[in-house]
This record gives sequence, C-alpha cells and structure tokens, in this order.
Amino acid sequence: MQLFPLFTDLRGRTALVIGAGLVADRKIHLLLSAGARVVVGAHAAHPQVQARAQAGEVELCLAPFDPAWLDEAWLVIAATNDRALNRRIADAAAARRLFCNVVDDAELSSAQVPAIVDRAPITIAISSSGSAPVIARRLRERIESLFDPALGALASLAQRKRAAIRQARPDLRTRRDFYDWLLDGPVLSALRRSRADEAEAALDQALSQNTQAPAGKVLLVGAGPGDPGLLTLRGLRALNEADVILADRLVSPEVLALARRDAQVIDVGKTLGGPHETTQARIHALMVSHARQGRCVVRLKGGDPMVFGRGGEELQHLKRHGIAYEVVPGITAALACGAYAGIPLTHRDHAQSLTLATAHRRAGAGGGTVDDRPGNGQTRVYYMGVNRLPTLREQLLADGLTPTTPCAIVENGSRVNQRVLHGTLASMEALAHAHAIQSPALVLVGAVTALGMELGWFGQSLHAQKTCRPRENMQQAIA
Repeated sequence: MQLFPLFTDLRGRTALVIGAGLVADRKIHLLLSAGARVVVGAHAAHPQVQARAQAGEVELCLAPFDPAWLDEAWLVIAATNDRALNRRIADAAAARRLFCNVVDDAELSSAQVPAIVDRAPITIAISSSGSAPVIARRLRERIESLFDPALGALASLAQRKRAAIRQARPDLRTRRDFYDWLLDGPVLSALRRSRADEAEAALDQALSQNTQAPAGKVLLVGAGPGDPGLLTLRGLRALNEADVILADRLVSPEVLALARRDAQVIDVGKTLGGPHETTQARIHALMVSHARQGRCVVRLKGGDPMVFGRGGEELQHLKRHGIAYEVVPGITAALACGAYAGIPLTHRDHAQSLTLATAHRRAGAGGGTVDDRPGNGQTRVYYMGVNRLPTLREQLLADGLTPTTPCAIVENGSRVNQRVLHGTLASMEALAHAHAIQSPALVLVGAVTALGMELGWFGQSLHAQKTCRPRENMQQAIA
C-alpha cells in the first residue's frame, strides 16, 4: 500500500491551517469536530473564517506566512491557491518532522485527509492515495448507505459497558458472540427507534441472564416498484441483516441481488387467480417459525407494505404471537408510476385531491368503488385494476365520470420494460387488449394523466393514433 492508514488524536493539540478561504474552512470544520485547537494563518480571511474567529472557535493571524507558526503545531494543512507558497509550507513542515496535508496536491503532501464516513465513535476513512479523490468520494457515498446511523450510538453504549461485558463474558469467544448479538438483536433495534433507555435495559438484562441467544424479529420491508435505485437506505440495510427473506412475486431480481449473499430466500409470491388465503396463511406461519428460531426475517414486498400489501394483517398476526417487528416503508407504486410516466398525481390547476384504491376487494368487504364522487380536480389510482377494466369503467361511469376522461395504464412501472398506455375511459379496455398489457400494472384516471404524453421521460409511451393532444384532453375532462 502507498499510504499507512492512521487515526490521530488531536484533542487539545494544535493544528495549523494556512489559508482562510472556503476550502480551508472545510478543513477547519473537520479539525474542530475532532477537538483540535485550530490556528489559522493567512494574509486575508473569508467571512466564514472571520466569523469562526469572532466566535472563539479558531485563532486567526492575518499576516504573510511565517515558518515560526509551525513551532507549536502537531499537524499542518496548506490550503492556499499559491503552489509556490504551499511548497514552502510543506518544506518547512518537513524540516520540523511534521506531517503536512497540501489540499488537492498529493505530490507535496506527507499526509492526506480521506473521505470520511462518520458514525462516531466509529469512523471509516477511504483514500485513493491522492490519485482519484472523486472515486474515493463515490465509494464513501456507497458505504454511507450500508451503515446504520444508529451504529455510533451502539458503539458509545458498548464503550460505556465495556468493563461489564468483559466481566460477564471473560472468554474471548463468548464475548465476540455477545457483540454479534448487540449488532443483530434488540439493542440496535431500540437505538434505531431512539429508545436509548430500552437499549441499555436490554443489554443489562442479557448480561445478567448470561445469555447471548439472539431474539428473532420480522422486518416488513417495502422493496419499491422495481428500480433498485428506489430502494430506501434502511431497506438496503435490512436486506443485509436478513437471515431469511420472504419475497413477493413483484419484488424485482435487481432488488433481491442487493441482499446478503447467505440469506435464505423463500418465494411466497401470490399468482393471479391462485389460492391467496392459503398462501397468506403460509406466510404467517413462516414468519413466526423463523423468528422463533432466533432469525432476522425480512418480509419483502413490492411497493410499500402498508399500501395494499396486507402489511396490517401480518403485523396483527405477529403481535398475537409475541414476535418483535419493525416496518420499513417503500415507495408505493402510485408515486413511482406517476413519476416515471411524467404524470403529476396532483396539480394546482387540475388535480387538488388524490385517491388510492384497489380494484380487487375481499368478498364481503363491500362492493363498488370508494366513496369519492368525482370533482373537476381529482386523480384516482387503482391498484390491481388491469384485469378488471370493464367493471372499473362501468363503476366510474356510474359515479359520473365521462367516457372522454383521460386515463393511463403504467405497466412495469420504473423497470426497464416500462410501458405507459394513454387513452380515455371509453377506449382504455380495447387499447390494453390491443397492446397486451399485463400485470403488474397500475390504472390512473383523471385529467392530469394526459400530461404524461408531453412530460413522459422514461420507458415506452403508447396511445391511439387519433388521441387528442394532452391540452385538449385536459380541457375536455375539465369541461
């Protein structure tokens, strides 16, 4: 390796920054966060640095560079825009055997400031040895997404309890197992929910009971509409915590590819016309069974688990059986399909309300559409409606919508094979049949759907040859 990685304790020690522009201010901020005594020398200072000096955060010396400034320094940072001056500073530091970082100049630097992932007291530093700082920055962005923000709080708690942990677990192997339990069990989960007292109580109880067997839990995770880039950071971390993943049919392979490699993946997807209740009962049984074996179970659902995903029923089942659970929201299909089709679900001029509904209802749960009598400014989004277009059309016409009301169907929303079909309430069934539209697909109804013909930016757009222009469709719908 070209550089020796080293973490330095600068608390109360002098760090000298030469230069007082915005670049220098960013280094000053990092040094202050590490507890350093910061001295800044420059012939002129940016107002932000002057404000720091006035607030007593730094000591500011406005004068030409003087090598004597280095006499009390432990670390030197040269942040001027004069390379000749930066070289003089680096030479003066080398003569005193001081490490010097020359910003954006690896050749003159004897020390470099890495890209940092801060989960204090845990710190992750990434360096490209000065050869490609942009790559180091991009790596930092990726690593940021993998590490739970609550890890810092966990490390601080473990540090406070270190003596108690060593006393209760004198054997190195059992102590390592206990730290694994801290990462996988209820302590981190409680800290993630901002319940520090609950986390400490769980740790103390585990120590007093002399047990480190992990308690099982279930995470209901929304996988989003299919594009892996729309998976939330918390969802990504859940996939990397999972021992078992119960995956729906609508979860894309690209999202599953992000999961922990050794996780057991079980397909629990429901097929169209299949025995849904039997499948749901199996899902309930699998969640409870694996959680009771001490495993972290991720129930992975397309979209959001609490929007037409039977998430509420699954939480009720877990609650009845005493299983710990968390919910990780996902981007629901209505939001994603609208965005990727260029259809604003609300619009100040044309749509002041939004209704999300399912075209598929449980027997005995009440028939018809939701009670949302049409107004001029309404958008309706129907989940699971593409196979019920005739019934849906008749219900909407009965509700008072006109046959010329603009509609759209978004098939495979946000995925590489997305198709958006534009038409009207009268023509949509025939168009869907002509283009062989298949599930998963979302039906959107309302004046704003016509905007997708001019604002669409992703995937393939389909519409009848004689379809009115978007503005004309809108005016017809509003009229």
